[in-house]
Amino acid sequence: MKIKNKLRLGFGFLFVVVLFFGVVSIFYIHDISDSAKVILKNNYESLSFAREMRTILDVEKLPLSETAKNDFDKQLVLQEHNITETGEAAATTVLRKAFRDLQSPKSDLPAQERAEYDARTQLRQIEKLNMQAIVRKNDRAQASVNNATLLLGLAGGFTFLILFSFSVNFPGFIANPLRALIDGIREITRKNYNQRLNFDKNDEFGEVAMAFNDMAARLNEWENSNLATVLSEKQRIEAIIEQMQDAIIGLNEKQEILFINTVAENILNLKEQKIIGQRADKFTATNDLFKSIIENNTLKSIKIALDGKELYYQLESREIIIPNLNSRASDVLDIGSKSVGKVYLLKNITEFKEKDEAKTNFIATISHELKTPISSIKMCLKLLADERIGHVNAQQMELVDHIRDDSDRLLKITSELLDLSQVETGNIQLNFVPSDPSVIVDYALDSVKFPAGQKGIILDVVKQPDLSKVQVDVEKTAWVLVNFLSNALRYSPEKSKVTINISEKNGSVIFSVKDLGKGIDEQYQKRLFDRYFQVPTDGQNKSGSGLGLAISKDFIEAQHGTIWLESAIGEGSTFSFALPAYPDKKS
Repeated sequence: MKIKNKLRLGFGFLFVVVLFFGVVSIFYIHDISDSAKVILKNNYESLSFAREMRTILDVEKLPLSETAKNDFDKQLVLQEHNITETGEAAATTVLRKAFRDLQSPKSDLPAQERAEYDARTQLRQIEKLNMQAIVRKNDRAQASVNNATLLLGLAGGFTFLILFSFSVNFPGFIANPLRALIDGIREITRKNYNQRLNFDKNDEFGEVAMAFNDMAARLNEWENSNLATVLSEKQRIEAIIEQMQDAIIGLNEKQEILFINTVAENILNLKEQKIIGQRADKFTATNDLFKSIIENNTLKSIKIALDGKELYYQLESREIIIPNLNSRASDVLDIGSKSVGKVYLLKNITEFKEKDEAKTNFIATISHELKTPISSIKMCLKLLADERIGHVNAQQMELVDHIRDDSDRLLKITSELLDLSQVETGNIQLNFVPSDPSVIVDYALDSVKFPAGQKGIILDVVKQPDLSKVQVDVEKTAWVLVNFLSNALRYSPEKSKVTINISEKNGSVIFSVKDLGKGIDEQYQKRLFDRYFQVPTDGQNKSGSGLGLAISKDFIEAQHGTIWLESAIGEGSTFSFALPAYPDKKS
């Protein structure tokens, strides 16, 4: 018999048993529900109506008010439509008569008191009848519950015996073949491709055994034929690695060297040693360069002297992740994948380094050469503006002013380029001295007072008292502050205010410059300190070279400080930098 038919018979039998038990349960539950429903719907409501009418008589004084009469009549009408017990109709009729006497305008107070007494008597009678009915129906419902409990217990016991017998005997038809199949699969995972299954059954399990045996045979063939392919691919990969112009080293998870090409051997001076299969720490103890490569995965560049030349290499490392076929359930973080080692790659960037140095030298040379003619142009402009050598008309003076502005801008750009060349070559000359933050601010303010006055901008200084000194290069720090102020003046509206704030927090002195300009869009803020980046303008403000903030960042970080920006459209911008406080003295 097929497994499908076995399952149909087994589950069909279970369905019949469960259906029988369910029908019996539903019958008795329905009977109990009907009894409870009658109790709640009829008798409870009659008791509620009687209670409401008695409450009206208890609360209201005779004669009853119109509101009380209406409320009493409303409850009495509901009671008249809810008569369910023998004698309840007669009591309700008498109650109606007593209520009419109560509200009759001809009745005097003694007659109304008698009518009230009669009404109370009938209300007690109605409550008594309904309470007796509730007790009677409750006894009947309890009897139904007891009968249901007995029958359901017998049916449940019979069903349990049948299901227990079924659960003990039937799973063996399924579990035993499955256990044999699982054992066979485990042998396959151990690469025992000679494992076979033998089921003496003409059902689906017999078909599974045939398919399993066929799979094991094919895996055995594949294993034998795939070994040659794997060896061929290994040789091809080794040839590719060997032909690479960059140095490459591979380690496994045990820090053993899997492969290393000739370029790497030359760089590390390991040509005459057998290192494949050896642990890396065997060589790092005597080879500082190898140790730096293995231990420092974030080296920007390495300068190596090789064959009488200085070569530059960029270090990159990649962790090799593969599926974790041997993962255990307890290794929650490793299930699915695992690391089998690392590959270290040394890219030869000598050509790019030389080009970068040539670019830096070119910038420094051309900037230095441009400063002399620009200074001569400024001197000529100053002479043109001097009336002692002749007068110029208004149009000519306007042209002179434009030339002066462009000359100042060009001189500023050349100065920034010279500073940039210092930064790129690492030749920033810093003269650290303990300095008063107020002196630095005053130095910067003197440089921008004239352009601030031309635009009517107020320079407001807010200083925290008892500030610590800072150990900085005063000139370069003031240069950064002047750059902040120049940008603030450029983008602030006329007759506005620029605030310079000096405060101390967490061992750092913070310098901030806040303007009331249009603000800077969030998409540009992250790139604002990048070299040559300029925020797009609306044409009303001349943009700079895009170097000022980049150089400012380098100057501040060279003094162990931090620099940042806070801005929002329509709310202006605040440029800030923080420098370590000098621990010895207060200003």
